[in-house]
Amino acid sequence: MSKEKACDRMTTTPPPFTIGDIKRAIPEHCFERNTLKSLSYVFKDCVVIGLLYYLSTFIDNPNLPSWAPLILWPMYWFFQGAYMTGLWVIAHECGHRAFSPNEEFGDLVGMILHSCLLVPYHPWRISHAKHHARTNHMTEDEVFVPATRSEMGKFTPYDEMPGVVAFVTRMFYIARMLLFGWPAHLFSHATGRKYDRYCNHFFPSSPLFAPKDRFNVILSDAVLLSVVGTLIYAGQVMGTMWVLKEYFVPYLWVNLWLVLITHLQHTDVNVPHFSANEWTWLRGALCTVDRDYGFLNTVHHHIADTHVAHHLFHRLPHYHAQEATKVVRKLIGNYYHVPKVSPGLKGILEALWSSQTYCRFVENEGDILWYKDR
Repeated sequence: MSKEKACDRMTTTPPPFTIGDIKRAIPEHCFERNTLKSLSYVFKDCVVIGLLYYLSTFIDNPNLPSWAPLILWPMYWFFQGAYMTGLWVIAHECGHRAFSPNEEFGDLVGMILHSCLLVPYHPWRISHAKHHARTNHMTEDEVFVPATRSEMGKFTPYDEMPGVVAFVTRMFYIARMLLFGWPAHLFSHATGRKYDRYCNHFFPSSPLFAPKDRFNVILSDAVLLSVVGTLIYAGQVMGTMWVLKEYFVPYLWVNLWLVLITHLQHTDVNVPHFSANEWTWLRGALCTVDRDYGFLNTVHHHIADTHVAHHLFHRLPHYHAQEATKVVRKLIGNYYHVPKVSPGLKGILEALWSSQTYCRFVENEGDILWYKDR
């Protein structure tokens, strides 16, 4: 059993309100999509990214102390990766058609931004929409479907391992998830719904896609390959180390933030998953978690701390999400889960450690299933 008390679990009874009730409580202007305002966030992120790149060109200056690059490069990688994640979030908003009333223009912006971050835009958009349509469904969600007890097989709870072994084991699995989780999802649909044949985000024949999606999948692959080709060319002209230091390491930070944010939004010992008998769209959408990342909330355009509202209204622009969240939280009451962790990034580390420790599997059978560690 988990270390958490049952009284801390999310409310799972069918909600007494409807999605219409929630929408009517939110001011109408929160649903307005403003193209120029959305573009202003793209512009601001690009300016910061450009400025950080410019400053990075001085890091290896021989006039600096020999120890300076050991501090300045990691600082650059962290902040550049954080602001590149902000662009990822805006592309995510394009995929939800929340960027602009002109959805074709939004798709164009999303294609450019996501491709520059090595994401196949339309394939991701399609699979992500399916995730929103089946959130926390035990067999039909496209992301973060928990392992069952039988799939888990034999294992040892962490608190029954020797202290050092337990620590190292958890650190290994956390590092593996943060480093390889995103490419594993793209190339093999890891942690997602189980299909009867090979599934990925690149082949038009993947079970993720319908025949009508074929052109968009191929187009996204082609644009993505052009970016890969540009990076290879840049490596030939500027040098491999230049690409690694200026682009690839920040890109790894983007992947880390992406996996960490989405993992903690959907993985908590007090958040349930539902069988087909109990699942409804509203119950699934409510069973997500807002997380506080401190100053990174703003850098990441509040994708983490307004996630419940986002799952309820995916076309809600991020610049209205905080206002909407205040209304949503008040209206849904006990259906809004507040994690018992410290504020800011300290709380994120606590939540990550807790999820790795206690969120290991769910039972093979049942209609409302909770994470367990033994």
